[in-house]
Amino acid sequence: MVEKLAAGKVTEIRGPVVDVRFPKASLPRVNDALRIEREGDEDLVLEVADHLGNDIVRAIAMDSTDGLARGVAVLPMGGPITVPVGPQTLGRMLNIVGRPIDGLPAP
Repeated sequence: MVEKLAAGKVTEIRGPVVDVRFPKASLPRVNDALRIEREGDEDLVLEVADHLGNDIVRAIAMDSTDGLARGVAVLPMGGPITVPVGPQTLGRMLNIVGRPIDGLPAP
């Protein structure tokens, strides 16, 4: 059974390092992926690197944090970052979060 984790909020941004506060019962695990929805752009994916205490996690952004503001909602993805593998990805170029960068549709 996959547990439903509550959304958090960005508390601090320092370059690619983003601190996020979650409700006490919904703290994601280290190495779990987080997602920030951005209007007019692809979602920003983060990876939890550390638990700082006081219900705050420190995460590393997998893309630019330009335009990101404190208070923005952060959604836990319930597991680590995953990238598709198999025959459909042979010869393809994917970025670190599994999005195609070769101009072809997603596998």
